Amino acid sequence: MRTARFTLDPAFTVGEVNPRLFGSFVEHLGRCVYTGIFEPDHPTADAEGLRQDVLDLVRELGVTAIRYPGGNFVSGYKWEDSVGPVEDRPRRLDLAWRSTETNRFGLSEYIAFLKKIGPQAEPMMAVNLGTRGVAEALELQEYANHPSGTALSDLRVEHGDKDPFGIRMWCLGNEMDGPWQTGHKTAEEYGRIAAETARAMRQIDPGVELVACGSSGQSMETFAEWEATVLEETYDLVDYISLHAYYEPLDGDVDSFLASAVDMESFIENVVATCDHVGARLKSKKKINLSFDEWNVWYLSRTEAQVSALDWPEAPRLLEDNYSVTDAVVFGSLLIALLRHADRVTVACLAQLVNVIAPIMTEPGGPAWRQTTFFPFAQASKYGRGEVLDVRVDSPTYETKKYGEADLLHATAVRAEDGTVTVFAVNRSRTESLPLDVALNGLDLTSVVEHSALADADPDARNTLAEPERVTPHPVDGTTLDDGRLSAVLEPLSWNVIRLA
Repeated sequence: MRTARFTLDPAFTVGEVNPRLFGSFVEHLGRCVYTGIFEPDHPTADAEGLRQDVLDLVRELGVTAIRYPGGNFVSGYKWEDSVGPVEDRPRRLDLAWRSTETNRFGLSEYIAFLKKIGPQAEPMMAVNLGTRGVAEALELQEYANHPSGTALSDLRVEHGDKDPFGIRMWCLGNEMDGPWQTGHKTAEEYGRIAAETARAMRQIDPGVELVACGSSGQSMETFAEWEATVLEETYDLVDYISLHAYYEPLDGDVDSFLASAVDMESFIENVVATCDHVGARLKSKKKINLSFDEWNVWYLSRTEAQVSALDWPEAPRLLEDNYSVTDAVVFGSLLIALLRHADRVTVACLAQLVNVIAPIMTEPGGPAWRQTTFFPFAQASKYGRGEVLDVRVDSPTYETKKYGEADLLHATAVRAEDGTVTVFAVNRSRTESLPLDVALNGLDLTSVVEHSALADADPDARNTLAEPERVTPHPVDGTTLDDGRLSAVLEPLSWNVIRLA
């Protein structure tokens, strides 16, 4: 096969990686919360009912900002149900996922969970703009963030949380363009309530960071028009607009699935263009950044039948996709797409964290384990900190039904503060290895520290309860760095991490 090539030069960069790019998402959906992160009767549970085996894996995963409590769930969410003595909290029907919510895990427990992950775990709270509005958002903000001396801040203190929660990032609703959303709105309706909510929240705290709802996907009929209309109302009041995207192989079209990041990069670039067009129309020097606060591989086509069959159970087994090596390679490519646009995508949340389309799986009363997708995220979070270098690949291509001609190589590189460089690369070929040649200009690098790959002779191999370590990254031999040139061979259908010093 022809060699794939690119050049790295510190004079040509994309931008600094914001640590929030490695965020995640906890929704009251299926077993994400109950028997996921929270299981008081589990052998590893701490005094607050949090599974310590899961906490250990979450720390290893390296997540930062964690979006909560939804998702579709938030459009029926009454925050008051989730605070105060647990025995007094009401049970509610959750229309989004046709389940019963017990509220045993609520706002205080979420903040405690973040603190136990570590200082890198930052709250990202969504407010309900589906069935509720400005008043309820302000009440939640006062309860969560005001020190004391008002009815709601004193109520928080009374509930046992003396210190304010200090929530800086707030999502103004969720997927309000979607007809599936409780309280779905037109762009005009949503733009007005988002602007009113943002203006009022800034009266309490001018320093809050606010995310307006963008399109739920590039395929939405209202895509781009939705963003333009919403931003006409909110441009000077918000900091981010959201993007959501999920990918799965449809009709057995694995080649198109492997090129999913082509769509993700197009989505990002089109939203940036729309934001900047509105900014130009408003004659504003402000730049709206992007919050890609839901992304993943998700076998979405299975979901409707799962949900419609439910009869209001507690924490049902929903959306528990078991990821293969193929899924993990696509997942890694999506991470590369986010890094390649780190100048404008400054928040991103892997949806979700545990059990529900998640990198971590658990069994009630039993073990927790890493899915195949765990490894690309953990490696990117660990080694993808610093400045993204501009990577323009010269690669062999292949034909896809959905996206036309696509490069077999998808890659990016990040230069750390200490000058070391990590190359992240995916070989999309299902059958052939891909030779890689990288020219290093102006980079004081002399050695290959490590080349690891996630690949397997069986592209459908996956980690399960019975075989929790069936798939793990393995070292790759033969990668060299001589006279400013990196030479490597990428295995078929592989996610690669090459660290240079």
